[in-house]
Amino acid sequence: MMLRDKVALVTGAGRGIGRDIALLMAKYGAKVVVNDLGGSEKGEGLDQMPAAEVVREIEKAGGEAVANFDSVATWDGGKAMVQTALDRWGRIDIVVNNAGILRDRMFWKMSEEEWDAVINVHLKGHFCVTRAAVNHMKERGFGRVINFTSTSGLIGNMGQTNYGAAKMAIVGLTRNLALEMQRYGVTVNAISPFAWTRLIGTIPTETDAQKARVEKIKQMSPAHIAPLAVFLASDQAAEITGQIFGVRAKEIILFSLPRPVRTIGRLEGWTPEDLAEVIPGAFGSSFFPLKVSAQEFPNDPLV
Repeated sequence: MMLRDKVALVTGAGRGIGRDIALLMAKYGAKVVVNDLGGSEKGEGLDQMPAAEVVREIEKAGGEAVANFDSVATWDGGKAMVQTALDRWGRIDIVVNNAGILRDRMFWKMSEEEWDAVINVHLKGHFCVTRAAVNHMKERGFGRVINFTSTSGLIGNMGQTNYGAAKMAIVGLTRNLALEMQRYGVTVNAISPFAWTRLIGTIPTETDAQKARVEKIKQMSPAHIAPLAVFLASDQAAEITGQIFGVRAKEIILFSLPRPVRTIGRLEGWTPEDLAEVIPGAFGSSFFPLKVSAQEFPNDPLV
């Protein structure tokens, strides 16, 4: 019972990764606020059933849980879901920022609304929920914040500039907040999941390459993410903070953070002509490859 008597808030917990995290945290002793607006993968619509069903499942297994249907993308929503934990159990120990949406589009066709919607749910959502919780954690000298990033931010992906920008910003949020909260016994880490979910189910499958990619991802269950989240939320992970983890099926990955790869220096400084002559040879072998085959996206609706 690694989380006995801990109080956890899991956003986007009505389905997929969030659902499995909420269920496993409850199994390991946590009392859980199951937050889910109940919208589509684009964040449209409202449905209280997914969160309510997860609560019933937890209670049926002998655990304690309460549903919350507020939006992570607003200041008031973040405060309300944390207040749900405080009203019910008098404390908040763990925040799992899992809620997310997609509005995939090639950048040159992306609307302001598609940009804002994704940034608000992911990046602002992490801020609103965590900001509402950290002062309570700080006062008690204990807290666990588990954020969710993505390889779309860490590495890049076609048609997801809005999503990738938000997810990479979450890495910056994780690192900076970890530094600020370390002295107060609050850890902040991020997970980059590889798993078959509703959001991943929007990937086009028109070509053999796309179909093969999707079939590979389908082997990666959302349940594989939950054990790492439970561990990071536990007392045993007190010394782990500011880290970026990946979970791919039964593999746990620790991602490196940006560090200098190569440097060049010159006493007299540089001209553009000098750099044109030197940089390809000095840095070229260390550049991150960024090539996409056009055959992978012949009729991509995002284009």
